[in-house]
Amino acid sequence: MAEQIWFEDFTPGAVLTSSARVITFDDIDRWAALTGERHPVHMDDDFARAAGFRGRIAHGLFSLALIEGLKAELGCFEQSVTASLGWDNVRFHAPLYPGDRVHLRLELVEKRPTSKPGRGVATERGVLVGADGTEVTSGDHVIFLRYRPNAG
Repeated sequence: MAEQIWFEDFTPGAVLTSSARVITFDDIDRWAALTGERHPVHMDDDFARAAGFRGRIAHGLFSLALIEGLKAELGCFEQSVTASLGWDNVRFHAPLYPGDRVHLRLELVEKRPTSKPGRGVATERGVLVGADGTEVTSGDHVIFLRYRPNAG
């Protein structure tokens, strides 16, 4: 397990970067099957091309979910984050195509203690970034973040 980032370690301005992932047609098909969202821009190349894309594109919410999945692969919040309080300022900047290689850039934005001992609220800004540096999807994620457990 990666070293955890507890409330005390959460340093606004710090940036974490994930490994890359290549998007596949199977990813899009499985997301459509899981969610039931089968809009033809995601399922039909001809429709997507007629809509101005070069072919099928991934669902926007799939790209947002990838931000969370790539963050989980970092492993540094497995024990310290206890809940998601929501996403703000979510934007879909560019289409995500099968074959695209993306990674996560996660900026630690701000934190504050709460009235409940042992946890605070923190905001992280996740950006899904293409291999060419294009920002695909971004959003601010507000989380409950635990303080480091007492030693001994």
